[in-house]
Amino acid sequence: QVQLVESGGGSVQAGGSLRLSCTASGYISSSNCMGWFRQAPGKEREGVAVIWPGGGSVYYSDSVKGRFTISRDNPKNTMYLQMDSLKPEDTAMYYCAVRWGQCYLPLMASEYSIWGQGTQVTVSS
Repeated sequence: QVQLVESGGGSVQAGGSLRLSCTASGYISSSNCMGWFRQAPGKEREGVAVIWPGGGSVYYSDSVKGRFTISRDNPKNTMYLQMDSLKPEDTAMYYCAVRWGQCYLPLMASEYSIWGQGTQVTVSS
């Protein structure tokens, strides 16, 4: 049974940076799509960044493009999200997720079947 564990969340001031990590306890092959999602109180879960199985292709939501960078280290079963120039509107619980196989409708949460428990990111102005 594969489990995902996020870490690296915290509280920062606007303009600061955080690096989130997502580590799989079981085997996550390099053939699977992985992504980061976030959910703020009272809002729907939204896709933030996705990375294709080989790591050669990535996709970002317009709200984070140019500020966030997704990457993965397949031998370590770990995915990362480097978040720079953080804004108060980035405040949310951040989740990592896995979709078996290639990425399809990459920012749609319903496409992903395995989820972590989340890590909180709070950005103050």
